[in-house]
Amino acid sequence: MYRFNVGGQAISPKDDSGFYRLWADDSPYIFGASSGVTYSKDNNVTIRYTPVVPKYIAPLDVYGTARSMGPTAQVNLNYNLTWILPVDAGFIYLLRFHFCEIQSPITKENQRTFYIYINNQTAQWATDVISLSGGLGRTSYRDYVIMASGSGQVDMWIALHPDITTKPRYVDAILNGLEVFKLQGHEPNNLAGLNPPLQQKPDVEPKRVPGGARKSKSGLLVAIGGGFALMLIALFSMCVIFRRKKVGKSCCKTNNGHLNHPACDLVRQFSFSQIQIATNDFDEELIIGRGGFSNVYSGEIDGGTKVAIKRLNQESQQGSHEFQAEIEMLCNFHHGHLVSLIGYCQDSNEMILVYEYMVHGTLREHLYSTRNSPLSWRRRLEICIGAARGLHYLHTGTEKGIIHRDVKTSNILLDERFMAKVSDFGLSKAFPAIDNTHVSTAVKGTFGYFDPEYFLLRRLTKKSDVYSFGVMLFEIMCARPVINTELADEQVSLRDWALYCQERGVLEEIVDPCVKDEITPECFRIFAELAEKCVADRSIDRPTMDDVLQNLEVALRLQDNNNCVGRPSSLQIIGMHSDKPSTHSIISVAAQGEIFSDIMHLEGR
Repeated sequence: MYRFNVGGQAISPKDDSGFYRLWADDSPYIFGASSGVTYSKDNNVTIRYTPVVPKYIAPLDVYGTARSMGPTAQVNLNYNLTWILPVDAGFIYLLRFHFCEIQSPITKENQRTFYIYINNQTAQWATDVISLSGGLGRTSYRDYVIMASGSGQVDMWIALHPDITTKPRYVDAILNGLEVFKLQGHEPNNLAGLNPPLQQKPDVEPKRVPGGARKSKSGLLVAIGGGFALMLIALFSMCVIFRRKKVGKSCCKTNNGHLNHPACDLVRQFSFSQIQIATNDFDEELIIGRGGFSNVYSGEIDGGTKVAIKRLNQESQQGSHEFQAEIEMLCNFHHGHLVSLIGYCQDSNEMILVYEYMVHGTLREHLYSTRNSPLSWRRRLEICIGAARGLHYLHTGTEKGIIHRDVKTSNILLDERFMAKVSDFGLSKAFPAIDNTHVSTAVKGTFGYFDPEYFLLRRLTKKSDVYSFGVMLFEIMCARPVINTELADEQVSLRDWALYCQERGVLEEIVDPCVKDEITPECFRIFAELAEKCVADRSIDRPTMDDVLQNLEVALRLQDNNNCVGRPSSLQIIGMHSDKPSTHSIISVAAQGEIFSDIMHLEGR
């Protein structure tokens, strides 16, 4: 009846593990606005089938994505993550729940436990995926059987809710996949549901004919109708199969092999053999980055030009989506603070992107857990300004605007001069219309950087990028991960801990010791208040990227000229344009919001 890749893209029959099943997107069946958050496995997690879960049970892509309730414990306790599935009454149904922990913070039993409800009955309490599967990245599933009572078509309710009776560390629930099988009802060997009721009785009684003629005529009509229906089904199936095979090419390329957009003539099309030569046949030693759906290699083209080559997973629907999104984005947008696309390769069903090489890697690699020398405060300010310019261009450089949707320090790359360039546009979203204030979409991104309005209401706006950028400002100032589950509960979320310290006037105590003495008082105040404004709970209270950029430039001038007099104070230096009349004041959200207990690794997506 139903087969869902929960929290992930639909999986086509050809990508299934042997049975040509279609695994659909679960999001259309989620009840209410609270749809939780979706994410993929950590880069360091390898998914393994267990002896009790053969490979044919479900493809790895099902276990490689998940939907959970979200990072806020208090919010999770106040709702159920719920799916509503229409089924026929009077039948027995088998429900198969697929589980796999794919985020590295959760490795032990009793770190996350939850209830499973089916039709308001408790099917399982204290569900512990680590206990069920035997460890991180281990597959598992559980079957439950229920009778659908009532008459006609009824709704089957499936819900998850945190179980805090076991005092778990994370107040949350998770699901990777779901299947619903219809078994027999009261009559053996019968799976037929009731026909839908007629909307209106015909005004005229059908003309009756003798029995034999009626039978032969109706039989002929059934045969013709059935044959016609089968022909339509066959044609439709052929179209679907053809469409799926061509989707990677038709939406990006024309018959002559070029990208189907004039701007794409600016990038090159590489053959697979050229890519193999450039990467020494994808030598493992040349890997400079790993993602959920790709590896990035350093390579050389044209006799010595160094490039970064991203090879996406051929088996992943999400990888295919990101490949097309990256090409579409970088073919149409060119800016000094956006990473440049040099070319692509689609030979042999490969999905490969070739970028300019960024010598100094990601911004995160220069902040913490690194052997790189710490960046000076001035250089950090310049990097923030460069990244802000790139995002400002995305938001305003076209008629409708683009939302990046995954702003974080690992997506800010640094060239040989440490100039910042925004990268990774696989999750980017364009506004569908000029007058739209938001885009309603499934939640994707990285834990710790999520806009609260986005993951609770699924309303994506440009201010969602502003929120993520604000979290990144605190990360740059403090040089620590945005989520660190090894710390005390109140310090797990950098955003909440920074706001708490800011409210009490002790924010300077958590600043990176490497730059603490470099920051001038005026620059520090402007920077800290800007970050606080960016991470306001409500998008209406956040500045635009234009405001952010201007205030960062002011902070840099104050850093360079700390002896100037007569400076304006606080954020009144540059007006912070929100969606309501400006009060020129900072709205503190530390007292309003709960301390986040984000549960997932920040690399997850």
